[in-house]
Amino acid sequence: MILHTTSAFGAIPKRIISLVPSQTELLHYLGLEQETIGITKFCVHPREWLHKKTRVGGTKAVNINLVHELQPDLIIANKEENVKEQVEELAKDHAVWVTDVNNLEEALEMIKDIGDLTGKSKQAFLLLNEINDRFTWLSSQQQTTNPKPKTAYLIWRDPFMTVGGDTFINDMLLKCGFINAFSDKKRYPEISTAELKTANCKLLLLSSEPYPFKQKHIDELGAQLPGCKIILADGEMFSWYGSRLLLAPDYFRELHLSL
Repeated sequence: MILHTTSAFGAIPKRIISLVPSQTELLHYLGLEQETIGITKFCVHPREWLHKKTRVGGTKAVNINLVHELQPDLIIANKEENVKEQVEELAKDHAVWVTDVNNLEEALEMIKDIGDLTGKSKQAFLLLNEINDRFTWLSSQQQTTNPKPKTAYLIWRDPFMTVGGDTFINDMLLKCGFINAFSDKKRYPEISTAELKTANCKLLLLSSEPYPFKQKHIDELGAQLPGCKIILADGEMFSWYGSRLLLAPDYFRELHLSL
């Protein structure tokens, strides 16, 4: 079954599978080493779990038979990162908690929910308070920052794809002190270099994931976008909504100061 409230799951789970990289890292932070038995091949943090835990496929290509063999009593999935049909198939036999995170506030609520579900409410409460404090500090720093540059953030190439105003990355761009040039669009639209030119961006961020942009792509786009500063960005800082949020404010501040 798909759980809709944390109270719908009575017992504290002893066998957890995470299908979401950033939430796998959160489970580690909360101290759920023994309880977490399965992760995806993209759950690269913590590194030791990638080699110790059973990998049940990718975020969008879950090995459902292997999940059944592991007999989890809780599966953690995400509305955006996982495939709806696969989640529904798993929910026929297992309890599934599906998160939906589109901004910092929802990320903090997700951390609370995961803590409640796993018997780690105290640890989750301390974590979300620390994250909130660090973003409050970042906001105070941004008040003395120069005007926010108009920014485009690319997540994919061939075709180029950016982020719309209804995404978690958009909220992180705002927290970082940038204005998303494509905030009027939804989710992850395809765009052309012509649209990037028309948008008149002052800053173009090339994410390290899911597409691994490199220096050669900066050179390629730089020739087409004179007057636009192009830099590589750590995609985990902009798109991971678990315990990695502890690190994001410092990264955002340093990124802004480097411009």
